[in-house]
Amino acid sequence: MKIIAQRTSPVTGKVNHMVIFATNEQLIDWHEGTLIQDALPDATVDQREFLISGCTPTCWNSMFGSEDAA
Repeated sequence: MKIIAQRTSPVTGKVNHMVIFATNEQLIDWHEGTLIQDALPDATVDQREFLISGCTPTCWNSMFGSEDAA
């Protein structure tokens, strides 16, 4: 199922949205304590981080720089 997650960035305070594909059961498992990588194995690292912290890849780049800059 297509989920449109909404989170507020802790970096910018801006409300962001991201499309994530997950079942209700997967989301319930995560909310009940299953590690997010186990509950939502098909979600990308960026999607999982967005659900956990509200940070988008752009937020991470503004805080820590991009991997390409190394």
